[in-house]
Amino acid sequence: MSASPPPASLGAFQKGLLLAVAFALALALLVLRGGLQSESPMEQLARRSLDPDVALSNGQPTLIEFYADWCQACREMAPGMLSLEKSTRDRLDVVLVNVDNPRWLDLVDRYEVNGIPQLNLFAADGQPRGRSIGVRSPQELLALGDALINGTPVPALQGIGSTSTLEDLASTNRTGPRSHG
Repeated sequence: MSASPPPASLGAFQKGLLLAVAFALALALLVLRGGLQSESPMEQLARRSLDPDVALSNGQPTLIEFYADWCQACREMAPGMLSLEKSTRDRLDVVLVNVDNPRWLDLVDRYEVNGIPQLNLFAADGQPRGRSIGVRSPQELLALGDALINGTPVPALQGIGSTSTLEDLASTNRTGPRSHG
């Protein structure tokens, strides 16, 4: 029985070639995953988002989106929201509130969030201007942002309505949607 030949070791050229291929593959993977900033548009917005109370009191109109990480419709709308935020910076506060975060439970209750994505629209003085439930196109988001910035009426888009306050409900002696008495 003959002994098997000793394994050949890689030469300097082969080692260099393997290193170059590994580097090229790592670079390709980095580019395909979105570069060094691989956060999704929704993650970028959430990270940069102001606290809702700050946004509603700083003298700028505000658009608050109630969302969840698992919400496909929220993810679908996120690039348009990010574009709106970038194009209206210093004129409109775009705020994201994650409905699954217990920190925001009071806001979810206060604004009666019953579906996501829900947009709550506020004038520069913090007063409610309207509410929208469901996905909005980038063009619709831009129209909403322009209306808030310019103080003009909110566009009459399907599914967008004005909001009423609890005081308004109390003055008409009607019960709200959450009362069962």
